[in-house]
Amino acid sequence: MLQTSKLIAQGQGLAPVLLKRASTVELDWDVRQKSRFEALDSQGRQLGVFLPRGTLVRGGDVLLAEDGSLIKVIAADQPVLRITPCPQHGSPFDLVRAAYHLGNRHVPIELKPDHLKIEPDHVLADMLRAMHLTVEAVAQAFEPEGGAYSSGGHSHGAAHSHGRGDHDHDHDHDHDHGHGHGHDA
Repeated sequence: MLQTSKLIAQGQGLAPVLLKRASTVELDWDVRQKSRFEALDSQGRQLGVFLPRGTLVRGGDVLLAEDGSLIKVIAADQPVLRITPCPQHGSPFDLVRAAYHLGNRHVPIELKPDHLKIEPDHVLADMLRAMHLTVEAVAQAFEPEGGAYSSGGHSHGAAHSHGRGDHDHDHDHDHDHGHGHGHDA
């Protein structure tokens, strides 16, 4: 069994020619959210994956095996519910409402500008239909959002944060600029 314990998020920093030569492994979401699993790659090799706990594997990530070989991860098609606004009397805002209600139920959800995806659940499908959304059972890759407070082993490349003072605005945040805001002290 070929062991791998390192993940390169989205193959970042690897030459395209290396990625072209890499074997692939197709994994559904159930497997990709585990940090330890076995899988078979496109070359027929049995992989033993041992990643740090809490690591999420995303489609496009690359596993580095102990022999130095690269294995590109493909998000496998799986049964999902694709949720869209009703074409007759819906609006894109309906997706925002649906995401809110699904989030309150801690449902893994993939967010797209024109649709949402969740794992099949007939109770949630009925709730969404009652909200006048179109719910369609399809087989597609599923890449739900990671938690807002966890990196989930996934990086977006260039380091950036949104803490105080790390970006510029057209105005100050300290309000020490010599004019009032309608407050009498």
